[in-house]
Amino acid sequence: MSKSTNISWHDSIITKTERQTKNKHKSAILWFTGLSGAGKSTITVELERKLYQLGIYTYRLDGDNIRHGLNKNLGFSPEDRTENIRRIGEVAKLFVDAGVLTLTAFISPYREDRNQVRALVAEREFIEVYVRCSLEACEHRDSKGLYQKARSGEITGFTGIDAPYEEPINPELTIDTEEQSLDEAVQQVINYLLENEYLN
Repeated sequence: MSKSTNISWHDSIITKTERQTKNKHKSAILWFTGLSGAGKSTITVELERKLYQLGIYTYRLDGDNIRHGLNKNLGFSPEDRTENIRRIGEVAKLFVDAGVLTLTAFISPYREDRNQVRALVAEREFIEVYVRCSLEACEHRDSKGLYQKARSGEITGFTGIDAPYEEPINPELTIDTEEQSLDEAVQQVINYLLENEYLN
């Protein structure tokens, strides 16, 4: 595939800081990572609802939703997983520039890929949220039947079964969905945003 060469970046007149000031809150990427079934999507849906009620400008990027459109040409090989996260990172960066608090729910199994997204934005604009849940509990939930298909060999390269998941080493937040309720998890994130002055 040929790459564009005769291109240049055009800055906007309105800055990110000006957008944040108008919105009355900081913008950042809240990057939720964890095994399939850990609770990433469930938490981000409820968190977005609560933040909306607080008047916060948000947008939620979800793994399955992105693969319906932007990344529908990608599979689940290590290379495609890396490209999937790279594209999502670039989209999330645009939302941060727009002054929006961006929630993402992706397995994103590789530390290097998550760190590449962190490197795209300024310091404190990437908040890694590790949604921790044991493989056994995720398999027990298995609302999509994916673990069963992976165990039977119908699906290959499935994270946690025959593909690795690299846990975050120093995430900004860890949520344990086997120990915490949905309300507790959401409040933990909101408390972090308040304490670290992302929200006024």
